[in-house]
Amino acid sequence: MRYTLRQLEVFLATAHFENVSRAAAHLSMSQSAASGALKELESQFEVKLFERAGKRLRLNELGRQLWPRAEALLAQARDLEAGLLAHQELGQLKVGATLTIGNYLAVSIMARYMAEQPGARVQLEVANTRNIVDRVLGFDLDLGLIEGEINHRDLDLLPWRDDELVVFCAPDHPLAGRERLDDDDLKAATWIVREPGSGTRQTFERGMHGILPDLHLLLELEHTEAIKRAVETGLGISCLSRVSLREAFRRGSLVPLPVPGRDFSRAFYFVLHREKYRSPGVERWLELCRASTAPG
Repeated sequence: MRYTLRQLEVFLATAHFENVSRAAAHLSMSQSAASGALKELESQFEVKLFERAGKRLRLNELGRQLWPRAEALLAQARDLEAGLLAHQELGQLKVGATLTIGNYLAVSIMARYMAEQPGARVQLEVANTRNIVDRVLGFDLDLGLIEGEINHRDLDLLPWRDDELVVFCAPDHPLAGRERLDDDDLKAATWIVREPGSGTRQTFERGMHGILPDLHLLLELEHTEAIKRAVETGLGISCLSRVSLREAFRRGSLVPLPVPGRDFSRAFYFVLHREKYRSPGVERWLELCRASTAPG
């Protein structure tokens, strides 16, 4: 074999940081050693993988083609190493989840996953749909659990489970107890909503098609719990996943508002890079997610 795994690690780190010095620091190597490994990889095959743009090294077309294949090869090598060192099959898993999924669903799945394999490690990153998708595209995550629909040629989007958004308010709000809200009620209300780029905001805007420009959006917040607290204090009404509202509805601190004629249904999805190696850990995580209790 004419290349080494270390050379591939240097190549991938340089592709990620676009800088040899930062790649070397990330790999705990000297800059000269990292530069040497990269030059040796290119010279062995008489190719160039980067173009220099000022102080940055950017992948050329050949480098972009090599990137996902090198990622997949190193992922398999890490799985093999983990199995040899720790006698385990699943190893480390890096999962991204949107805020609703991360706060209300992913932690219980992670607990079951780690209970099955006591030596396994899971890194859970919680962010909005746009950020999770970017991290999967950059090979920083093994998979993502997202709320929004996306379309990208390098990504596989797999349906997971159904969900719906619910309009709600505080129990002492003037709209509480109404049998139904019509479009005039929705336009007259003060709204507290999720930020652009989130899957919840995407579904909310789709559900409000036709009247969206007429809505009074008082606050845009990144965190579901902050929105719930703001609604509880009477600042306005909102629309969030039923999954995130179960406990508040049970306690009576928040109450649902019926909005017939408006479709707030959606699905949760798995998002994976098409070129990334799907380890036994990834496959087992998908199995546990699919076996989890559907929202009710």
